[in-house]
Amino acid sequence: MVLDPRELYEVDSDVPDLNGAVLLHHLEGFIDAGSAGRLLAEHLTESGEGRIVARFDIDGLIDYRSRRPTMTYAVDHWASYDKPALVVRQHFDEEGTPFLLLTGPEPDRHWELFTAAVRDLMDRWGVRLAVGFHGIPMGVPHTRPLGVVAHATRSQLLDDRTGGGHAALGGQFQVPGSVAALLELRLGEAGLDAMGFAAQVPHYLAQSSYPSAALALLESVSRAAGLSLPTGDLRAAAERVNVEIDRQVVESTEVSDVVRALERQYDSFALAPGKRGLLVEEGEALPTAEEIGSEFERFLAEQGPTGLPEQGPTGPPEQ
Repeated sequence: MVLDPRELYEVDSDVPDLNGAVLLHHLEGFIDAGSAGRLLAEHLTESGEGRIVARFDIDGLIDYRSRRPTMTYAVDHWASYDKPALVVRQHFDEEGTPFLLLTGPEPDRHWELFTAAVRDLMDRWGVRLAVGFHGIPMGVPHTRPLGVVAHATRSQLLDDRTGGGHAALGGQFQVPGSVAALLELRLGEAGLDAMGFAAQVPHYLAQSSYPSAALALLESVSRAAGLSLPTGDLRAAAERVNVEIDRQVVESTEVSDVVRALERQYDSFALAPGKRGLLVEEGEALPTAEEIGSEFERFLAEQGPTGLPEQGPTGPPEQ
């Protein structure tokens, strides 16, 4: 039985000085509307040459029967196994500033031990800030600016690193937990700085890959972390997908009606005094995803993991 957090990972023997670096993290398995967090993590991984500096013991952390990895069968034999990996990579931004990126499947077990292991790595490398990101479905139209919810281990971080321009959930409520949320909580309890961002994805696009949401996250993360992160391919993908969404809206009266209803609700709320966020309150009922109609369903079915037509397997290979 694993009791020491240091038994959960292996560290590269030749890690450079990372003192003062930022740790960005996205773990797949929790809610991620529009695949916003996954798209951003893949974009950052593929935008430059990164190197793995720490690797977690995946066999001790995930339940393979609940998330069975893909295997390839060729003619008369098993040809390959898509081995899951939970790793920390070192990358550089456009100005040469190093940062760390933790990606992989969200652990199914040993949550406390895993968060302690991440903190141990942060202490080991002198990481100054941890930043998580993902997408959440909201009753908002794609024709309005995307909101990004921000939260942090201390309120001063929100003022200093976000400029106060992010939406707030407001109030107090209970939701299913996640490792990312637990990590932020535990880091805060230890007096360390951590933040999280959630892009507000139109609920009718929540099951699609929506690059615009990933782009909104990238801009928020860049500002908070003080990094100059590349936008190139992600911005181009967002523009292409947005054009296709607009085309689908124009061609479907039902979809157009739904979007206009959301626009009226959004605009009414935006002008309301004392607004605290974009969570739905009592009032006009929101349309469901089913009400979008067959046209939008066809559009979503045609989209690949990057918001574009399928072009084969996605995601960076294990290094």
